[in-house]
Amino acid sequence: MKRKLLSFLFIGVLAFVMTSCYTYTFNVGDGPQTGVEVVEKNHYVIYGLAPIQISDPVEMAGGSEHYQVKIEHTFVDGLLNALTFGIYTPTTTTVRR
Repeated sequence: MKRKLLSFLFIGVLAFVMTSCYTYTFNVGDGPQTGVEVVEKNHYVIYGLAPIQISDPVEMAGGSEHYQVKIEHTFVDGLLNALTFGIYTPTTTTVRR
């Protein structure tokens, strides 16, 4: 019985550790030119179904015509999601000019 419990625990921990972070990246124009980086958080509730505050990548680019947008669930975002059982689900938006 103890061996079975340890096996299930090991598989559960392995499944948790092996998950990847969600990342979506796209370029506007020719992509980043100057290396300037702006980071903002997006705030959602109920597993991301209801947005509270969403960042605007065009505004974050500061009028630049060439930039890269990366939206991701970082480790901290995933941890906050897990600790609140999906009630609060943040993401991070990074704009490189």
